[in-house]
Amino acid sequence: VSDDGLHFKKNPLPVLYPDSSEFIQYDYPGGCEDPRIVETTKGNYVLTYTSWNRDVARLSVATSTDLLHWKKHGPAFLKAFDGKFLNIWSKSGSIVTKQINGKFIATKINGKYWMYWGEGPVYLASSTDLINWIPVVDKNNALAPMLSARKKMFDSHVVEPGPPAILTSKGIVLLYNGKNAETEDADPALPKGIYCGGQALFDAKHPEKLLKRCSTYFIKPDLPHETSGQYKAGTTFIEGLVYFKNQYFLYYGTADSMVGVAVKK
Repeated sequence: VSDDGLHFKKNPLPVLYPDSSEFIQYDYPGGCEDPRIVETTKGNYVLTYTSWNRDVARLSVATSTDLLHWKKHGPAFLKAFDGKFLNIWSKSGSIVTKQINGKFIATKINGKYWMYWGEGPVYLASSTDLINWIPVVDKNNALAPMLSARKKMFDSHVVEPGPPAILTSKGIVLLYNGKNAETEDADPALPKGIYCGGQALFDAKHPEKLLKRCSTYFIKPDLPHETSGQYKAGTTFIEGLVYFKNQYFLYYGTADSMVGVAVKK
């Protein structure tokens, strides 16, 4: 909890962890990771997170009315296409929101909620209830990439959604994480394996249509705690965005060891 967005009092107990629920097989022994949260029009909360059983990473969903007590609903793609995508590697669910009275509220486009997700290419999924999600597929019923890696650029190996996407007057803004390759495809101006933050813009009425994409990163590791720690190559892995006291607070992981914040008026 924080009064200024910078200094926090940490709750002594976790609010989401591998427990004795029916979904323990997906959460344990690895844990519940990579949370991204949105508010609903009714004032409730939806959390997408990675269920990591140290075999397959699965994008999962939980809901809450108070941010402290969470109900798990299991993998996001549990029921889609008769479970076809249940056991694929899936992470990082960025649900499309709209900024309303300073809050990022999950919003519908063409009668559905939408979510960018994935680690590698970025994919897309839709939902009518924010709990059960259906991946967007191509004519061969294979996952359809919405955003892919680019050779010799900061996102030459992996693109992965960041905070919940935002529907604006110009389109859907997706902040995403880009990993530099560790091969000859890497951006030579950056350390190999480093994670930086990028931006993409999708059509407001057609979430699958990419309109623009930044040619370079807007945030990268350069502070000591961002380039040392569990992940030595360095990360500014963006996951949370909050509008508070007329400023935007962007929260991100630093070298998989700490949480950092960048502020923009």
